[in-house]
Amino acid sequence: MNSTLLLCFPHSGAGPSFFMPWKSLAPTGLDIAPVGLPGREKRFAEPPLNRVADVVEDVLPWVREQVAGYGGVALFGHSLGAVLAFEMAGRLAAETTIPLRGLFVSGSAGPASRHGLEATGLPDAEFLDHVERAVGYRHPAFDNPAMRGMLLPTLRADIEMHERYRPSAGSSLDIPITAIRGSDDQLIAAERLAEWRDCTTDDFHTACLPGGHMYLVDSPTALLGLIDGRLRDGSNPLGSPSGR
Repeated sequence: MNSTLLLCFPHSGAGPSFFMPWKSLAPTGLDIAPVGLPGREKRFAEPPLNRVADVVEDVLPWVREQVAGYGGVALFGHSLGAVLAFEMAGRLAAETTIPLRGLFVSGSAGPASRHGLEATGLPDAEFLDHVERAVGYRHPAFDNPAMRGMLLPTLRADIEMHERYRPSAGSSLDIPITAIRGSDDQLIAAERLAEWRDCTTDDFHTACLPGGHMYLVDSPTALLGLIDGRLRDGSNPLGSPSGR
């Protein structure tokens, strides 16, 4: 098939349903494949994982099934999802039958940087307040005591996973990377976003969209247009080139 498949990796605490509206918003020729992780939504009964390497191994068989038959595959991830997408791209790049057209990392410093949230181990209320202050967003479900009790273990596992993450050895890629942030993001500054430059021997671009750390909640159409433009012809209508 001629379409490009975009594998979408969720941010901390989120599940594949976050990306479901993207299916109808995506430009023609860009197919959205939300990645489901243990501990959430259809996989709620499974214990959440707290190591990036374990998540990659867990979802790799499903990813192989999804990409079969596509003429091009790209990966997107926001915050924690960015490092998950990066590590998955490394695994897929080793499987030479799978064509990778680009990696899109959002709201994340380069993988060599420490994730400085420092929320692991805090009491529940303090933990949630800490996360909310850092990312500028709090899902309404966490204000419901019953829902909070069900969702907190997964969010805690995700935050711990991000804080303890270290990139795989020799994990530089040979595919284009576009790094994206919200213009008012107080968590990831422009210079930290640019650290992704060291993760590819191919083209590198940065891009900025209106909003804070969770800009993609309000601007999915603009984000999908940016991704589609980069995949189609290498244009970067909303960003700045930083190629090698």
